[in-house]
Amino acid sequence: MQMPTPMQVWNPWVALSAQAALLGLEAQRVMALRLMRLAAGGVRGQAEAQRMMTEKFAAAAEAQAAAVAGAIEGGIDHRAGKKILGVYKRRVRANRRRLSR
Repeated sequence: MQMPTPMQVWNPWVALSAQAALLGLEAQRVMALRLMRLAAGGVRGQAEAQRMMTEKFAAAAEAQAAAVAGAIEGGIDHRAGKKILGVYKRRVRANRRRLSR
């Protein structure tokens, strides 16, 4: 069996870091859209404030479940991180689509 090179070991972590950075950029766009909705006020602004709080708790619970599932499947490594990142990626993209309408 051949030993992996250092680049083969670190490569999944580099890819995960790049995905996290892109998610951060997309999340900033969602925050700007959300702030515009909140600043507009009214019923839509109040509904967005309420939705934002409930979504955050639900996303944290879902991410925690993904982390536990990843740990059960075979240890905590980049695969568990990828699952957790996937939870937030789905939610951020859904919010971007919803708020862009």
